Amino acid sequence: MQDPRADSSVLRSGKFRAQLLKWIGNKQKQADAIIGYFPKRFGTYFEPFVGSGGVLGVLAPRHAIASDGFLPLIEIWRSLLIDKEQLKQDYAARYGLVAKLGKQRAYARVRESYNTHPNGADLVFLCRTCYGGVVRFRKLDGYMSTPVGIHDPMPPGRFAARVDAWHARTKGTEFHHMDFSEAMRLAGRGDLVYCDPPYRDSQSILYGAQSFSLDRLLQSIAECKSRGARVALSIDGTKLSGRKLCDVPVPDGLFVREAFIAVGRSMLKRFQMDGRTLEDHEVSDRLLLTY
Repeated sequence: MQDPRADSSVLRSGKFRAQLLKWIGNKQKQADAIIGYFPKRFGTYFEPFVGSGGVLGVLAPRHAIASDGFLPLIEIWRSLLIDKEQLKQDYAARYGLVAKLGKQRAYARVRESYNTHPNGADLVFLCRTCYGGVVRFRKLDGYMSTPVGIHDPMPPGRFAARVDAWHARTKGTEFHHMDFSEAMRLAGRGDLVYCDPPYRDSQSILYGAQSFSLDRLLQSIAECKSRGARVALSIDGTKLSGRKLCDVPVPDGLFVREAFIAVGRSMLKRFQMDGRTLEDHEVSDRLLLTY
């Protein structure tokens, strides 16, 4: 497999492990394996489910369009690109509440603020402080319900260093608040689209998953393919340490290759099982390729 980071399509190479956001389903640890299946050369790189941007940050594309239907998340990414010092200050201000109130009360106050008026400034602190990055919302009203995590939040100085590193690696990226189908319509011949949507089998409680339509995504992928854009899709693979193959209906002929990417133990299952380490819940994702 060829490594696209050796090509002019990307800004820089090298290992990159520092996560900006803690987020369930983050692909940063698996990004090198995923990127190994990308074409060596491509035009614009698209991530229409950018989430915490794990693949985006490792790839560091020279020109990219990253988007998401979740506005508070895009507010974080826009702040990173346009005013990174404000992003640092937003985090530091909320971190300061920990010394005054204690972690539990500080988290509760920021979560109350977010639930009153959803915004990126609160969300960046919540996702770094909540349990395991499991950012989940009630379907009825969008209430962010995740409890505080067991670990102390990252100090502002370390977070600021990560902001600087991520700013450098995403300087060629445009961030947009839009539906995935709208973003994917912009992809043309020679472009590369990487999709990491909510997973049918496991992520129905997470942000954006309640209204996600796999059928609509598959139609958008078919349209991209017809225009000459190449698409890679991460989707449910195996669970229960390989004993369960998740049944995801995919049209015949849409994809020409598949691979399985080892993910490790299910953080979501651990959250649902009250924090127990689950030796029997190793997970692999399926990577489907139109090329």
